[in-house]
Amino acid sequence: MEPRPAEPVLELDGVRKSFGSVTALSDGRLRVMPGSIHALVGENGAGKSTLIKVVSGLHPRDAGTFRFRGQDVHFTSTAEAKDAGIAVIYQEPTLFGDLSVTENIFMGRQPLRWGRRIDTQAMITEAERIFARLGVDLDPRRPAQGLSIADQQIIEIAKAISLDAHLLIMDEPTAALSGVEVQRLFAVARSLRQEGRGVVFISHRFDEVFELCDTITVMRDGAYVDTVDASRTSREELITMMVGREVSELYPKTPVEVGEEVLQVQQLTRAGIFSDISFTVRAGEIVGLAGLVGAGRSEIVRAVFGVDPYDEGAVTMHGRRVQPGRPQAAIRAGMALVPEDRRQQGLVVEASVGRNIAAAIRGQLTRFGLITAAAEHRAAAPWAQKLQVKTGALSMEALTMSGGNQQKVAIAKWLATDPSLLIIDEPTRGIDVGTKAEVHRLLSELAGQGMAILMISSELPEILGMADRVLVVSEGRITGEFSRAEASAEAVMDAATSRHEQLRREGAL
Repeated sequence: MEPRPAEPVLELDGVRKSFGSVTALSDGRLRVMPGSIHALVGENGAGKSTLIKVVSGLHPRDAGTFRFRGQDVHFTSTAEAKDAGIAVIYQEPTLFGDLSVTENIFMGRQPLRWGRRIDTQAMITEAERIFARLGVDLDPRRPAQGLSIADQQIIEIAKAISLDAHLLIMDEPTAALSGVEVQRLFAVARSLRQEGRGVVFISHRFDEVFELCDTITVMRDGAYVDTVDASRTSREELITMMVGREVSELYPKTPVEVGEEVLQVQQLTRAGIFSDISFTVRAGEIVGLAGLVGAGRSEIVRAVFGVDPYDEGAVTMHGRRVQPGRPQAAIRAGMALVPEDRRQQGLVVEASVGRNIAAAIRGQLTRFGLITAAAEHRAAAPWAQKLQVKTGALSMEALTMSGGNQQKVAIAKWLATDPSLLIIDEPTRGIDVGTKAEVHRLLSELAGQGMAILMISSELPEILGMADRVLVVSEGRITGEFSRAEASAEAVMDAATSRHEQLRREGAL
């Protein structure tokens, strides 16, 4: 007698969800098997988030089939979904910082001993057992305050296991993690698969999807496209399914005649952070700053822009020295900085799109010490249109927008200052492939119009695809410089790791 085939842990078919007249999900389908890691991919706005919110009980579906562990379900709250065995691990978990790791895991369901007192030791023992199963080293007694994002995610996973969750959904879990932390998370995900749990992995990073996942479901415009075996498809095929068109050129770099020198950085040094940094950026040139996470790239550009101080060296724009430690002086000199963390540093997410775009030029819009929303909207409208920001109105809060549109707003805010140098840190982090191509096209157009661009990226294909010249930073020093023709993945990675290896051999690491 043949063994009975495994039953899906989750099965969605024809799921619909509308908000008023807007249809967010027209045909949601997802079939996750126990003991598998299933990727859910698609552009921002494809319907992934709405689908997951239906599964997690945050939104009731309007129509369609929803089966969990073989039973038809209709969750009316996240508590119901959690009780049934569904857990969602978000990109940035929310823990109680003043409580211990163990107390966060067992919040609201602490075991009791004689006298109805909390059995703290039983909780600690169970937490240690779960961490051992996951293969991670975390002290259950330490406060959650100050833990890295990676450790916070592990605590959420431990909480899900303690609740015996059968399905874990990881929503962009690696966006804020280092390479080592990503590999640890992957090891944990594989251990969950080994235990027979179903895992849904949502990510824009194709290399991670192919490294970790067994199966991939693609969504587009609120509807299911296809489900494929990860080992039998390619990056190019996924992109075509996601965007509904061929995207053979994600890096539309146009050759440009490089002009005069715009930025000159001379022997910039900040003790313990970076040392002897010298480089130039010319009009029409895109210079890429490459390197491993923690190499010091963001710290260098923050010092160039005046956000952070430096101890030695000089920064000049168009031959004139820029006063250190003063971002306003950098802006007046013609610099603009789109930071890595758009939500925390690049935007006021609770403010409107119009207010965000006009933020850097508000001084120009003030009349008699006052500024009106109408003035902000008039100034912002051309930039929102130019960058194709998808929003119904400039009065819409930035918080409600997709990551890709938030990035466009952050870029528009600084382009409104009419800079001659645009510094952009991780220009496409956390945004979908279609919007990435739009951002790359915009950078190419700006360079074609004579703007100097300094671009930091941890995505090597982005550096190689967009930069005219590549500078490699390792352990706070520039360890390599390559023309576009000379730059290769092997050469850049060799320069990115050479200083680290040198210091390790010398015993400094």
